[in-house]
Amino acid sequence: MSHSIRVVRADYANPVHAAALVMLLDAYASDPMGGGEPLSDFAKAQLVPALAARPQAYSVLAFASADDSVPVGLVNCIEGFSTFKCLPLVNVHDVAVLAGYRGQRIGEQMLALVEDIARERGACKLTLEVLSGNTVAEKLYRRVGFAYYELDPAMGQAGFMQKWLD
Repeated sequence: MSHSIRVVRADYANPVHAAALVMLLDAYASDPMGGGEPLSDFAKAQLVPALAARPQAYSVLAFASADDSVPVGLVNCIEGFSTFKCLPLVNVHDVAVLAGYRGQRIGEQMLALVEDIARERGACKLTLEVLSGNTVAEKLYRRVGFAYYELDPAMGQAGFMQKWLD
């Protein structure tokens, strides 16, 4: 089913946007591609104020309604810094589209706005990580211009690693 999609930069002070952001991130976290676990009550209560307190954070929302009553997509971004370029970079931290709205290029529309905002911030690049089994997302990212990171092909591609700090 095709819908008219409205893509906007999230206003963390707008209660409709705040509720949409939490609902969409919780849906993503609950999905197997997001780890299969819903957000904690703490994360649900503190997420929007914590993002709003960080000037390096921004989010993009997609709605299937003109009045923002039907949220369908989310991208959360965190600005970092490229030491090699001595310029900001933007990490695309979460990309989520509700299951019933996938396949309509909503992710592509949201990433276009993410890129526009990154350019306004003077960023030299966008970064993101994708699970190797998430071939649909990888196809989207390649379609909009992402490629795996490498400095020298002889050294191989970079891998994303993490270490939890309990």
